[in-house]
Amino acid sequence: MSAPVTLSVIRDEHQALSALLQSLAMLVRQGPGDDANRFFDSVRAMLFYIDEFPERIHHPKESDQLFPRVALRSPQTCPAIARLDQDHQRGEAAVRELQHLLLAWELLGEGRRAAFTEALARYVGFYLEHMRIEERDILPAAEATFTAQDWSELDQDFGANRDPLTGRYPPTAQYAKLFQRIAREAPAPIGLGD
Repeated sequence: MSAPVTLSVIRDEHQALSALLQSLAMLVRQGPGDDANRFFDSVRAMLFYIDEFPERIHHPKESDQLFPRVALRSPQTCPAIARLDQDHQRGEAAVRELQHLLLAWELLGEGRRAAFTEALARYVGFYLEHMRIEERDILPAAEATFTAQDWSELDQDFGANRDPLTGRYPPTAQYAKLFQRIAREAPAPIGLGD
């Protein structure tokens, strides 16, 4: 049997998000420089992407479809799943808080920069650890225990994901401007910016 689509999608999306988080952290370390508008627009676009794709598409499918099957077939993963589900529940609020802190920095000045950079560093660490646990504990358990029927049902749902940051799909018309901005403005490894 070929590798399940679900595993490829999840790993591709994790890789894209990891690259975006690294680029976001790098961009923030570099700071606004001479073009504050461009800087804040870029950071805002990257945070919006996290809210739109991982938070609203990727996480619900994991929590609603993948995790319950893994828990059923591999009960020893239940503590990790409980933690990951808690992470998913906190994730949307965390990214919204970052958006708020960014706006405070932009509108109220340098005195608000440290609060944003510290929160971003915590968020990046939290998210990278979250993905590491999924790839270390959950995906191998799924690979070892899922039936062909499990994969077929999951592949249908996860296969519908079309995250352009994975490099596999062009952005839909609705998201073209967002992804063009990220690709143009963000530093490597996700974008072409400085």
